[in-house]
Amino acid sequence: MKENTWAYIGGKQVKLVDAKVGIMTHALHYGTAVFEGIRGNWNTKNASMIIFRLREHYERLIRGTRILLIDIPYDVDELCNITTDLVHKSEYKQDVYIRPIAYKSAEKIANLKLPELENDFALMIIPFGDYIDSTRAINCCTSSWRRLDDTNIPPRVKISGNYVNSILAKTEAVLAGFDEAIILNQSGSVSEGSGENLFIVNDGEITTPPLSDNNLDGITRNCVFEIAKQELGIGIKEKTIFRSELYLADEVFLTGTAAHITPVGQLDKRTIGTGETGQITTKIQNLYSDIVRGNNSKYLDWCTSVQIS
Repeated sequence: MKENTWAYIGGKQVKLVDAKVGIMTHALHYGTAVFEGIRGNWNTKNASMIIFRLREHYERLIRGTRILLIDIPYDVDELCNITTDLVHKSEYKQDVYIRPIAYKSAEKIANLKLPELENDFALMIIPFGDYIDSTRAINCCTSSWRRLDDTNIPPRVKISGNYVNSILAKTEAVLAGFDEAIILNQSGSVSEGSGENLFIVNDGEITTPPLSDNNLDGITRNCVFEIAKQELGIGIKEKTIFRSELYLADEVFLTGTAAHITPVGQLDKRTIGTGETGQITTKIQNLYSDIVRGNNSKYLDWCTSVQIS
């Protein structure tokens, strides 16, 4: 990471080393924050950083702030401008991860009353490569940890406290020698991966669990709906999926901003399809890879380009 790395906090740009919060900060103790993970993909040919679905990420962040009663003094347009300004100032010429977070900044403990707590917004940018190796079909297990129900903590937005659930599932999988965890909901049907939405392919049809099965309202998930329909002529069905259906699927793949499009070759020591990346997954992978780097003119409205001199 460059020494001259910048962040945004308290309404101004500061060097990342100076972007600090106190140890009594409410969000640190109680997970009272909403965040996003946004990809910036370097396009060497155009000497530009391609920020993918920037506006949609901030629209989801604002939805999350309503749930936690976090009032920040910015609308979506202002958040987008703050982000592009920071990307330009940071001058990275490699893929980056952009992390905005709206949080309860009050230095108060033993206070569980959200309306009484002050708020702030922070933003940081770091170099970021592959979250998971999506060039091969990965090996997954079904987690013993169940996805939180909407009646516990709403899963449709990225509330910080929620992610302990994902961290426990991911850690369990990695310690057992797997790449990723598949999480079931409280009813025992498939919810999603630890940090990704899930799709299955059978006989050329694509299916994914509905949001009512307690998964994230994923931005990459929504992109796949559009890509499959417009480019492959496949309408995606939303229906409850059971664990055994994954074993019998022709293809399974995961989607997420960090994970991109990641094929699953094994689940619980059962081979899925051929055990390799399936044909439909490959087509979606290739299309998505071009789109996120601004190389597909049809989808440039999904991309925000920032020139880096």
